[in-house]
Amino acid sequence: MRNSLKPLLLTILIFASNFVANAQTVGLPRLKRTVSEEALVDYTSPKDYIIGGITVSGAKFLDPNTLISVSGLNVNDEIKIPGERISSAIKRLMDQGIIEDVSINITKVEGKTVFLELALKERPRLNKIVLNGIRKGEKETVEDKIKTYKGKVITDAMVKNIQNLVKKHFLDKGFRNCTVQVQQIADTIRVNNAALVFNISKKAKVKINDIQLNGINELPEWKILSKMKGTKEKAPLRIFTPSKFITKKYKEDKEKLVAYLNKNGYRNAQIVSDSIYVVDDKNINIVLNVTEGKRFYYRNITWSGNYLRNADTLALILGVKKGDIYNPEELEKKINGKPQQDVSSYYMDDGYLYFSCQPIETAIDGDSIDIEMRITEGKQATINKIILNGNTKTSDHVVLREILTKPGQKFSKTDLVETVQMLSKLGYFDPQKIEPKPVPQNDGTVNIEYNVEEKSNDNIELSGGWSGIQGIIGTFGIVFNNFAIRKVFNLKEYKPLPKGDGQRFAIRFQANGGFQNYSVSFTEPWLGGKKPNSFSVSLFHSVQDYSKIADRMQKLYANSVNSSYYGNVYNSALYQGFFRNTGGSVTYGKRLNWPDRNFNFSSALSYQYYDVENSFLLSNFRNGQAHDISLGFNVSRYSLDNPQFTRSGSNISLNTTFNPPYSMFGTPKSGKLWIEGHKWMFDADWYAPVFGKLIFHAKGNMGFLGRYNSSVGYSPFGRFVIGGAGMGLQNTNSIGVELIGLRGYDEGVVYEATYNEKVASAQATGTYSRTGGIIYSKYALELRYPVSLNPQATIFVLGFAEAGNSWGSYKDYNPFKLRRSAGVGARIFMAAFGLLGIDYGYGFDPIPGLNNQGRKSFTFSIGQQIR
Repeated sequence: MRNSLKPLLLTILIFASNFVANAQTVGLPRLKRTVSEEALVDYTSPKDYIIGGITVSGAKFLDPNTLISVSGLNVNDEIKIPGERISSAIKRLMDQGIIEDVSINITKVEGKTVFLELALKERPRLNKIVLNGIRKGEKETVEDKIKTYKGKVITDAMVKNIQNLVKKHFLDKGFRNCTVQVQQIADTIRVNNAALVFNISKKAKVKINDIQLNGINELPEWKILSKMKGTKEKAPLRIFTPSKFITKKYKEDKEKLVAYLNKNGYRNAQIVSDSIYVVDDKNINIVLNVTEGKRFYYRNITWSGNYLRNADTLALILGVKKGDIYNPEELEKKINGKPQQDVSSYYMDDGYLYFSCQPIETAIDGDSIDIEMRITEGKQATINKIILNGNTKTSDHVVLREILTKPGQKFSKTDLVETVQMLSKLGYFDPQKIEPKPVPQNDGTVNIEYNVEEKSNDNIELSGGWSGIQGIIGTFGIVFNNFAIRKVFNLKEYKPLPKGDGQRFAIRFQANGGFQNYSVSFTEPWLGGKKPNSFSVSLFHSVQDYSKIADRMQKLYANSVNSSYYGNVYNSALYQGFFRNTGGSVTYGKRLNWPDRNFNFSSALSYQYYDVENSFLLSNFRNGQAHDISLGFNVSRYSLDNPQFTRSGSNISLNTTFNPPYSMFGTPKSGKLWIEGHKWMFDADWYAPVFGKLIFHAKGNMGFLGRYNSSVGYSPFGRFVIGGAGMGLQNTNSIGVELIGLRGYDEGVVYEATYNEKVASAQATGTYSRTGGIIYSKYALELRYPVSLNPQATIFVLGFAEAGNSWGSYKDYNPFKLRRSAGVGARIFMAAFGLLGIDYGYGFDPIPGLNNQGRKSFTFSIGQQIR
């Protein structure tokens, strides 16, 4: 054969039967044989050749050398043409899924040497995804799920995956009849690129019209169906659990149904069959055929492998008796459940990390089951070291000092669980992401890793408002909950202030023409750094100048038709005074280990100076100066699992404040009032799950003022003002009152005046005015349901019923005479602004003599309300 023979494009055709099969597998077309091909290759008589060279054509994005390597063909290899090596090379290339078509051509033959060309066509890359048939908001959500596919080579598998993802998204929304058609369109501008167009037809949502449950004889049918949280039939008042049909939730709910039967003793319960019947395009019916089987009970429970612990003690902790309903789920909780309340804690709190207990059914006799508790005690494990991951802002020492599992101590399950609670209380980390991980070591010790995720917990208040009396009001406040005072001289740490040491720094300004308030506070939670003894200092100053308010109002109404009337009002003695208050406090707190680690004690020394002239803020103290020196004590127990959306736990506190008994030493000669007496306040909150995500919240608040000398009277300051959101009056701390919220009523109107107050007010105005109670009671019940548990925007809705009242004397006190209200509300927690709330309430007990009978429908709140 002559060397000058021009390169002739030859397509090697498959002639062996197995080669034909392989070609059909990868979808290669059969090409016609030409006369020139016959001149070079005899297809009826395969010959051996040496590969002299391999070239690649048609590759625009793929690396030629990589393609040659994938084919398995190499220069100087001896191959048979036609032969198995050629078919294998084609199959290898097509199996990569990135090539649309490939052929191996002979470009030149020189004796026994053959030169090959890999002629291929690349699959296009995905540069655009088009979603038709859905709204803009839906497009953004779907595109976010499939955006990772852009820029990749389009394959049949990719197209199918995207198609399934899009369809699944709408199936999960209840669009059971949704269809998704896909079309590939070549890009005329970008070479070897293409767009995928998805034509989506959601159709109507499919809802569950009826659920029929067959085979249940003992348990109430409604109770069993209630366990199917995500599969509900249509009902007029169903809000939080819509009746749309979602396949994934339906499968999960069937498992929950069987699990509920199992935990009620029906060990062999199962769903024999289930059917979905189409009623119409929008409705389906579900039929579940269930076999309950026999109800089983515990008979004999024996223990084996317990060499270190007595069987009687283990049985007492387990708390399962002969004749109890057989419940594997509850049994597992009693073995590996709450710390200090389960069998595992009995071992693990003493270091036996490798403890395990396996309940084995040893006999089934009629409806009775014998259980053998097979225990593996293992060896005691000592904690080697603590590893922290994820605390990018908070210093290690701030986290380590809260951790109860210390190196050198024996491992303790209770300490591990309580450490998670302690870290949650800090507020620096997402409670849902705190993950402890014991890592056993070869030497019998254990390392404990604590994985956390930082969250923003600084709060900013920046607002402006307008009041008819006060005019424009500007407010700026900021709270840094993870402040670091030792870094204040390091400019690199200002982001915007130094962080990481767990200190709290807060500053707030509020002002307008006639009103100003300034406050600043600092808290060190670990004074000295060795013990959880906190130290706090706070200062504040506020002033309200009524004459400036009067001047502004006179100017405002100077040109009105009633200018003379307003001139007389704002020139009256009512608007010629002021109210000033300056004070500060120092607080020392201590974390207690008895009765448990959730208890805290604190004491505070505080001083306030009041300078009042013709003030209408406190009707029982209108003129003069007053000194308020007090020593306060607080005992509290805090065990809430999550401060943003609490599911379980309690928060109980008793706070007492004592002023010196000046009257015992005579009246001070200064002529200024030296406040004396004592005050007691009790607050309790309790949370518990009802079912699913629904949470029950109960709270009670009480307080009273006391005195040492009946001739002195009760303090005019620190009285209890009830109504509204509990924050309606500006600067409540600085005007000397305790605000207690009562939704459904206006701010501060809930009060039972004394007989003398009623008579005096009736003679003057026909109504009575209140001065704030010296004793109060308030109770509230709530049901809370989360809408979003995102730590950056936690949202929940609630329904409430509450009642409360305050009294002007102990003689008039009646704990059963309460103002009642009920309503609904919502809360949203935003990392930067704290907790924001809105409530709609209706007061059932009107207050006579007041506008709208003292009722107020909507109340707004900022921050976590204590009372």
